[in-house]
Amino acid sequence: MLEVSNLTVRYGPFLAVDNVGLRVTEGEIVGLVGANGAGKSSIVKAIGGLIAPTQGAITFRDSDLAAVPSHARIRLGMSVVPEGRGLFPRMSVEENLLMGSYSLDDKARTHAAMEAGFQLFPILAERRWQAGGTLSGGQQQMLAIAMGLMSEPKVLVLDEPSLGLAPIVIGEIGRALKQLRGRGVTILLVEQNAKLTCSVADRIYIIANGRIERHDASDKILSSPELLDHLM
Repeated sequence: MLEVSNLTVRYGPFLAVDNVGLRVTEGEIVGLVGANGAGKSSIVKAIGGLIAPTQGAITFRDSDLAAVPSHARIRLGMSVVPEGRGLFPRMSVEENLLMGSYSLDDKARTHAAMEAGFQLFPILAERRWQAGGTLSGGQQQMLAIAMGLMSEPKVLVLDEPSLGLAPIVIGEIGRALKQLRGRGVTILLVEQNAKLTCSVADRIYIIANGRIERHDASDKILSSPELLDHLM
């Protein structure tokens, strides 16, 4: 469904991503795990169309995305939830969700997508009329994920959804991701938190210094304490 081939990203002379390849097939949760500065967010920005790669190809549902602008990728069925959440802080929870549904042209589908978000994160229904910027950090992250789902994406790309959150909230995010996998949502989960990623993902790519160091089933990586300690 989503394939990155020979991706290289440079910022001037700085090599951020070096010949990276990864693949996400329909119905999977695939993790991309690495430390801060490993190149993860640059890959996310390239997938989302926010930066142009120096070389390489990104294909989505067999379409080359090289000439597809960011907003058009959403209409193709790709939704990216960026690091930092990207909310509209003065708008209510409901208004933020409606902003996430702008690519839909059917009120019934919009309503169904919003109700699905409320089922996934019931606290959002309780805070429906509260300004997004006044939510707790964990609630804001839940809102960001729910916004990303409002466009009914074929693939959801999540960049560091656990960053800065308390362990109990990270557990809630993990629970929600497992529910989404049960619904058949395809996810690329980009994280520093290796234990969270291994607990929900089918396969893991480990990135360091802009290069993929290892690719394996999540249970094999989870069963390697030395590797997990190295990642933490």
